[in-house]
Amino acid sequence: MTLTHILSKENIIAEEGFNRWLVPPAALAIHLCIGMAYGFSVFWLPLTRAVGINSSIACPKDLDFFAEIFATDCDWKISSLVVMFQLFFIFLGASAALFGGWLEHAGPRKAGVVSALCWCGGLVISSLGVYIHQIWLMWLGAGVIGGIGLGLGYISPVSTLVKWFPDRRGMATGMAIMGFGGGAMVGAPLADFLMRHYATASSVGVWETFLTMAAIYFLFMMAGAFIYRVPPMGWKPTGWTAPASNLGNTMITHRHVHVSKAWKTPQFWLVWAVLCLNVTAGIGILGMASPLLQEVFGGHLINVDLGFNELNLAQKAQIATIAAGFTGLLSLFNIGGRFFWASLSGKIGRKMTYFAFFVIGFILYASIPSIGKGGHLALFVLSFCIILSMYGGGFATVPAYLADLFGSHMVGAIHGILLTAWATAGVLGPLVINSLRDYQLSHGVAKAQAYDMTMYVLAGILAAGFLCNLLIRPVAQEKFMSDDELAEEQKLADEKRARAKAREPVATRMTFAPATGNLFAVVAWSVVGIPLAFGILITVQKALILFR
Repeated sequence: MTLTHILSKENIIAEEGFNRWLVPPAALAIHLCIGMAYGFSVFWLPLTRAVGINSSIACPKDLDFFAEIFATDCDWKISSLVVMFQLFFIFLGASAALFGGWLEHAGPRKAGVVSALCWCGGLVISSLGVYIHQIWLMWLGAGVIGGIGLGLGYISPVSTLVKWFPDRRGMATGMAIMGFGGGAMVGAPLADFLMRHYATASSVGVWETFLTMAAIYFLFMMAGAFIYRVPPMGWKPTGWTAPASNLGNTMITHRHVHVSKAWKTPQFWLVWAVLCLNVTAGIGILGMASPLLQEVFGGHLINVDLGFNELNLAQKAQIATIAAGFTGLLSLFNIGGRFFWASLSGKIGRKMTYFAFFVIGFILYASIPSIGKGGHLALFVLSFCIILSMYGGGFATVPAYLADLFGSHMVGAIHGILLTAWATAGVLGPLVINSLRDYQLSHGVAKAQAYDMTMYVLAGILAAGFLCNLLIRPVAQEKFMSDDELAEEQKLADEKRARAKAREPVATRMTFAPATGNLFAVVAWSVVGIPLAFGILITVQKALILFR
């Protein structure tokens, strides 16, 4: 049996007795690994002293850009390192859009394997970049190649989960995409431990950490990819019948639109705008959460009646620790929101869920300046926690929204194209927020008030998202595939499956008796659940500092 055959979609169509609850932990195994992209900031400070070890060695001021990226005798600036973070999401969106259609034909296992090779291979290349001190290798490795792995790994389970859980679309995609938000909670403490373990008098321990994490992630991602199975075309859960409508929701279709037509519909671009605007508002807050809390509340975080600029270094270190707890708490709500809101969307509808995001978000953003001026710390923190839960919930709900509108047959490819909205928001959000803040400060606005205008602008962005969501209507009937077209696809799939089985030795076929499948599901959930629980515990411990 060839490797191509082992990875092919036809070879992973589930046999009788397969437990569909094995698919979510397979998706989580991949998403927990690639989700470390959110936690890469843990490497920035150590990398700013990769040459100096104990302190940074600044590059000469007259060094031009190209000379600086090839320099080996001076340290990198954080502004140069965060380029990798931007590359993550640009190439995530681009690769998801370019390869979404390929994924539908290649299957989630092949996409998962390619994702593992790209993400982990990118870490290995970045390790070399740190070792020989060439930042362009880090940009190429983790940023570009790793970013492609992020895109493929992110979309690989979506179509599969929607097809396995037609009765629980929101919950199923929420469980998997929750892992992407949780990857940093697991990966950041692991990276911190490994860097301290590998640190020596001549190394800050980053290149060794990259290699170690690449090996660990590769094992997890390959295990997840090989557990993937897809249901036979037309499969339904035992005893489940597709309802004629969901709570009278005419937005939900049981027919299918081909990806070549879906992206040309106004509904697709309205959902694109809905996701982009929701993410633009949330991702900016995620990036500025720590300085925002410190500059708004200043010494009040440690019961000292002083502004941020009036604090001494020791006091600033104290409030930085508290702000780190705040950031950790936001991460928890980002993750929990992915599961909570996606599950809730199955009951109230995807369109209504997004209305909730925009209405509640608008009220909170518009109220935050007054909350901050009033010194209501607990209410301030709670407001941002709710906002971040809706940021994560937007990611987890949108695949089910697409399946409702366009059907599940090509939802992976459609979702892939839609993720260009994320890449756009990843650039737009920080740009808008940082530009507004800098403008305010340059015109003499105090740091504590410099975020007020930003909050009002973000509220306006959410109002625009509300209007886009309001305009979404059911897809026109002529856009759907005909019964004959679906029957032809079914026939081709059956023929390919029959040819694959004829070439496959009986001894290599993996089947699951119900008892075996249930036991394997428990083991699989434990393997991904224990690290996730560990990450949550560490994050909760850090967040508790905020309330001492």
